[in-house]
Amino acid sequence: MILVTGGAGYIGSHTVKALKKAGFQPLIFDNFSTGHRAFIKGTPAFEGDICNSDDLARAFAEYPIDGVLHFAGRALVGESIEKPELYYETNLHGGLSLLNAMKTCGVKFLIFSSSCATYGTPQQVPISEDHAQNPINPYGDSKLAFERAMRWFHEAHGLRYLSLRYFNAAGADAEGEFGEDHDPETHLIPLVLKAAAGRHPEVKILGTDYPTPDGTCVRDYIHVTDLASAHVMGLEALMGGRVESQAINLGTGSGCSVREVIEAARRITGKDFFARETARRPGDPPALIAAVDRAKKVLGWTAVESGLDNIIRSAWNWASKTNQAW
Repeated sequence: MILVTGGAGYIGSHTVKALKKAGFQPLIFDNFSTGHRAFIKGTPAFEGDICNSDDLARAFAEYPIDGVLHFAGRALVGESIEKPELYYETNLHGGLSLLNAMKTCGVKFLIFSSSCATYGTPQQVPISEDHAQNPINPYGDSKLAFERAMRWFHEAHGLRYLSLRYFNAAGADAEGEFGEDHDPETHLIPLVLKAAAGRHPEVKILGTDYPTPDGTCVRDYIHVTDLASAHVMGLEALMGGRVESQAINLGTGSGCSVREVIEAARRITGKDFFARETARRPGDPPALIAAVDRAKKVLGWTAVESGLDNIIRSAWNWASKTNQAW
């Protein structure tokens, strides 16, 4: 059985589905503060908090857990700057509680949901896994702190881990079961689609004077289904002894600008909406694009669903089908 912390969240729910298809038995562990009970879809679930060591101890005692996929945590950059204590409490202290529970029960395999935010402002693009890690906000720093903790648990206790550093997760399940529904919503593609649906009066372009082809930020968007498949392939490789503990970027190796996302959304939805140009947001690098050679070499993984049109179309279809977000 595979414990999936945060398994009722956006990326966790897609990965639970992928685990089932691959023949694994997932167990969702979630406190439902941001996860959705509707995303459980018949999967066994344990309601608990990673910051509560008693909750973790009960879950590990009640179920025969062989490995862990760790998604649970806080992930809003702006909130992390305003309330850094919440991020170190959840992402680091909660993560350490999970590592201690695994150590106590002899569970050796861990896939961690990390982030390109650990790199900070890139010194070169695309960004390789060997790039210096200098996070510029508490969110990225808390992710990096847990990465370091895993390395030392590996040295001291034999933990086997992969730290999967995502770039910009986006899109929705092709069958319309799961999608992106955050509160508050801070990600560009759902905000653009909310504007297309008439739920928001406008979408803001935060900065038009970056050193990029059209002056707006460029990001590497990866379909959430591709992320899910990478977790399953990583788990299989780790448990099969075919891969050493390490960090791996998950992205496409190419980027799309804010303007390109807006124009693609207008074309795919057939809706026009107002895009208002505003000043830069502090701390936004001009471009974040992944170097993806290691994922292909180590896991045999590449992004196959991550074209921008497919990402936007899948997110729009999910929202239109469910009316859950928009």
